[in-house]
Formats: sequence, C-alpha cells, structure tokens
Amino acid sequence: MLAAALRLQGRPGAALEVLRPMARSVDVEFETGLAFAGLDRGEEATAAFRRTLEREPRHASAWRALGDQYTLAGDSAAADDAYARHIRASVNDPRLIEAATALCENNLPAAEQMLRAFLKAHPTDVGAIRMLAEVGARLGRYHDAEKLLSRAIELAPSFDAARANYATILHRQNKPREALEQVELLLRRDPENPAYRNLLAAVLARLGDTARAVEVYRMVLRDHPGQPKAWMSLGHTLKTAGHQQEAVEAYRKSIALMPNLGETWWSMANLKTFRFAPEDVAEMQHQLARDDLAVEDRFHLHFALGKALEDAKDYAASFAHYDKANALRRTAIDYEADEVTALKQRLKAFFTAEFFRERQGQGCPAPDPIFIVGLPRAGSTLIEQILASHSAVEGTMELPDIMAMVRRIGGKDERYPQALAEMTPEQLRALGEKYLERTRVQRRLGRPFFIDKMPNNFLHAGFIHLILPNARIIDARRHPLACGFSCFKQHFARGQGFTYSLADIGRYYADYADLMAHYDAVLPGRVIRVLYESMVEDFEANVRALLAACGLPFEDKCLRFYQNDRIVRTASSEQVRVPIFSDAVDHWRHYEEWLAPLKSSLGDTLQAYAARPVGAPTQ
Repeated sequence: MLAAALRLQGRPGAALEVLRPMARSVDVEFETGLAFAGLDRGEEATAAFRRTLEREPRHASAWRALGDQYTLAGDSAAADDAYARHIRASVNDPRLIEAATALCENNLPAAEQMLRAFLKAHPTDVGAIRMLAEVGARLGRYHDAEKLLSRAIELAPSFDAARANYATILHRQNKPREALEQVELLLRRDPENPAYRNLLAAVLARLGDTARAVEVYRMVLRDHPGQPKAWMSLGHTLKTAGHQQEAVEAYRKSIALMPNLGETWWSMANLKTFRFAPEDVAEMQHQLARDDLAVEDRFHLHFALGKALEDAKDYAASFAHYDKANALRRTAIDYEADEVTALKQRLKAFFTAEFFRERQGQGCPAPDPIFIVGLPRAGSTLIEQILASHSAVEGTMELPDIMAMVRRIGGKDERYPQALAEMTPEQLRALGEKYLERTRVQRRLGRPFFIDKMPNNFLHAGFIHLILPNARIIDARRHPLACGFSCFKQHFARGQGFTYSLADIGRYYADYADLMAHYDAVLPGRVIRVLYESMVEDFEANVRALLAACGLPFEDKCLRFYQNDRIVRTASSEQVRVPIFSDAVDHWRHYEEWLAPLKSSLGDTLQAYAARPVGAPTQ
C-alpha cells in the first residue's frame, strides 16, 4: 500500500525502493511493473507484468497494463493480443470466456457466432458488445464496430476501454472530429495516459493541426523519451508539415534507440531528397545480417538500402534490394490481379453511353470537388500542389470516402455497380450530397473548390460522374515503365497491394488504361488528362491549360507551387517543395534490364503510350 501511495503521488522511484526487498508475490510484481512504467522503463515494466501473468494468468489489470506498454512501444499486434486477453480475464460468464478465448485465438467466425447468441439473450451486456465490436474491427467491418461501440458507451458512459476502442475506430474511418471528441473525454479522466495522448496526436495530424500534434508528441516524449516508435511518429508529423531537418533529427533519435527498426530507416529514405551517409548504409547492412530480425524490419531495410544504393548509382545492387523487399512484402499481401480485371470488366459492361444519357442532369450539381485519379507515383501530388496554390482551390489529402461509399453500396454480395441501376434521381443526388458532407471536415480554408487525390478512384470515375456530374476528374498519367518502377521501389503504408510485383503492376496499369479509355468513349471530354512528361517538357503551357480545363483563371502562384507550405502527406511531399525538374522522367532506364516482367504484363499498353503525342492537358 505504501508503494502504491508513493507511485500515485508521482514518486515511482521511491515506490520501487519500497518494493525491491519484498517477496515477489502477484501484487508486488504488478505494483513493480506500474512503478517501472512510471519511470519510463518500458522493458522492465513489460517484464514485471509478464511475471505477474505467469503467476496469475487471469489478472485483468496486468493484461491491460501490458497492452498499454506495447501500445507505447508501437507494437500494435502485441497490444491487440494483450487487450483481447484483458477482455477474457475481465469476464466471468463461461459463455463469454469461451467467446473471448476464440477472439484471442483469432477464431473470428466462432467468436462472432457465440457473441451474437449471447447478446440475443443479454442485449445490454456492454462487455459482450465490446467484444463483438472487436470482431467487426478485425474483419474490417468498421461501420458495424462503430455502431456497437457507440451503443456500449451509451449504456455505460464510464466504460473507458470501449470509448478508447470507439475513438480508434472513428479515426480509422477518417472521422477525426468525432474521434477527437472521444479522445478528449478520455484524457479529461486520465490526462497522463500515453496511449490516449498518442491517439490524440494522430487524430490532430489527420485534422491537419500538425503544430498541436507535434506539441502532443513532444509532451509524450518528454515523459517517455525511450520510445523509438513515438520518435518515429513525431518524425512523420514533422515531415508532413514540411520540417525535413527536424524530421530527420526525430528519426535519428528513433534509430539510436532501436537501430533494427526498419520502418524508421525507410521513413528517412522516403523523404526522397534525403541522402544516406556511408555509415548509414553500413549500419543497415549490419542490421540485415541479424538472424533475429523481424520480417517487417527486414523488408523496410531492403527498401531503404535500395534507395541509398540508387542514390549512389549502384543500380544492380539497388535493384537486388528492391526485389528482395517486394518479395518479402508480397507474401503478406492478399492481392489478386484477377479480381481487379473482373471489376474492370463489370464496370465497362455497366457504365455505357446509354446508361449515362438516361441519367443526364441527375446527381448533385455542386462543382466543388476536383478528383485526381490514376496510379500512385504518376505526378498526382505535383498536380495537386499546383492547383492548391490557386486562391480558389484547397488541397486536402487522399480521401477514402468514395471507396467507402462504393463498399456500402456493394455490400457483402458485390452488387456494385449493378445496384446503381435501381437508384432514383433523389438517391443519386443524396449520394453526392453525402460525399460533400463527409469530406467537409477536411476543408479548413473555405475555398470554393477542393481536391480529392485518392488515385484508386479511377475505378469509380463513372460513379463520380453519376453523383457529382459537375466535379472535375483529372487523370494523372505517366510513362508505364517510369510509373511502374517508381511504384515497385515504394513501400506504401497501406493499400496499393498491386505494387509488390512487377507483373502485378503491369497488369494493373493495363487495366487502368483500358478502363480510362472506356470512360473517354462513353463520356467524351469528361476526363482531363495530364501527362507527367508533358508537364516537365513545357511547364507553364501545361499549367495554363490545366487551369483552363478546370474553369479556373490563371494565377502566377501556380507556377511557384513549391513555395506553398501546405501539408502534404504523400511520398512526394519533399519533391513538391522544390521547383519542377526533369531528372525523374527517364530514371527508370537505369533499371531497364530487370523490368522484363513489367513490360510483358503491360502488353500493348506500353506501345500505345509511347505513340501518344506529348502536349497540354486534354479532355
């Protein structure tokens, strides 16, 4: 009791001195873990909590505290497991224990079946509701999880564990304002909780409030300076805000604490304009030689070394590292090229010229959105930065809202796009209005137009036209080999599963080009096409033509896009802060001898692009 009292007074060191000579009972081990946690000695805290759980596996508070330590260390998989075991240890009903055991074992169908049966008889059991929400979250059914967690905290407003889950689910669904409200409630009750503060910083960064996000990360790191992943997160936020040198300093602190943390090495490489020193290369190679290196760290290090050796013009060794990185990453990616091709075929068959003629004049007439679609690494961030430098246009981010709406329309039985045929004019207009409402949170400047730069929206250009017929759609296109290889050497934080195989990239590009040609045929002049090579060749003429195609008057600031200090979240964030340069146009040729799988899967698409005239944007 004395040790607990000292810890709660903010004196964890004194608490630890009381505990040291005591016999190592369950309570002593647990209190020792809390004292170590208060001293920011995370590894020792984790070890003490594990000793507690060896003695008492159903110690719910120890599982929760262990999960908090893993969260602080950035080990989300271990944290999820610990929190799931906390749930199991917190319940006493044998049926819930059985369901929680299935959840811990990731047997999600069995857990869902048992929980639904239990809730049918006990619909207000908040523990069971939270567990069912966890099943939904693991299955990617975030909307269902959100509703369940909302119900849980409605029934039990002080159920902070459920509220924390709720805030996380809202954040994952790009609902940052709603997530912020929940996190602030949690912090009012537990202001020092590092997991809540980390989530707060992530939500603030999503909202574009990078100054406050940096402040929160610095507060966390002031209290817990030994957390390499927290330093990495600070680096990400500083990079987004355009503070490259400070970002590098944060990344360096992360690496000093954990030199095998591959993601931090890759994060520095991903600054694009950053160059590794020879001693950095030697250290990365040293880390790769370890036998105990996690797969995730290994492929991140290979990606980073590929970039370092590319900058050193050692292209053969560079490609070898890129190839190893992608092979490792591909094993964990559930991507099927046939599914994309099948979707493309369904879209072409459904979105006919007659279909659009019959629905002419329907949808929401607002002209606000400017969609930039295509493949990643095709110059879309450059186009966004040019347009966002205009006084009438606001740049936002790669918004997930169109794809989320498509998933809701398709449901579980893949009824998209066929379900659109049954919709009334009122429903189509409501969908357009819903998109504008969902994205309003990202519009901070009050300008008439805003940009949605989600590249994968090319698949849904027909849907966009249907619900927002006056929105602009820009197709950012780049030479297939240049774009394809640039994707291959990039590790994406999420999505873009096609980029980890040259053959998959070529096939995806071919499907994209074929679908966009279809939209050109059934909606002539609807899509504004901007070729990266044309933009580089005659920059001013292409900027003027792009603005005209968007119905915007020319502004000289658009030529000086690199002076715009807006937040940029994509891999090109540093490249668009300098004037346009032509070095990247043919850089892929250094790697051409290894690109046969890409060429083969592109087929006729490669020749068709080579024959395309270079010029200003076309409609």
